[in-house]
Amino acid sequence: MMTAEQYERWSAWWRAHEGALKALLAVNRGLRYLGYLMYPLLLVLVAIFDLPSLPKLVVVPLLGFLVVSGFRTAFDAPRPYELLDIDPLIKKTTVGQSMPSRHLFSMTMIAMCWLYWCAPVGAALLLLCVVMGYIRVVGGVHFPRDVFAGALGGIILGLSFWII
Repeated sequence: MMTAEQYERWSAWWRAHEGALKALLAVNRGLRYLGYLMYPLLLVLVAIFDLPSLPKLVVVPLLGFLVVSGFRTAFDAPRPYELLDIDPLIKKTTVGQSMPSRHLFSMTMIAMCWLYWCAPVGAALLLLCVVMGYIRVVGGVHFPRDVFAGALGGIILGLSFWII
């Protein structure tokens, strides 16, 4: 479990460099919007060029998102800024529902969809998932275990594309 001292060490550089912090927060927002763009784009392309793959690229992520959302609500793990005496870089008012990170699950699931359909794009998105995971932890809104669990869930579920 992350401690307040660890978090302060991890976030100190960002706090000391205002421009870098603004860039970090912009990348955090941008990655979220990238997912909003890339998933519908994939569905349109698949509908045009590979219609038989469309159902699984819709149903599997949808079911995964519902399961992750339900688990988060039931498990209701507190966020770092709730448990630790920290001032998070990413300002949120959300209470609980930290585990697993739904941002990481969703982005990883989108990356796995792309990996199944177009490997180079999927691989690039998976690398961006690592960036997102780092930002969510250094931003103080998730513990490392939360982002790991979200990403792992997306990867495991995404592997089903090659099975079904």
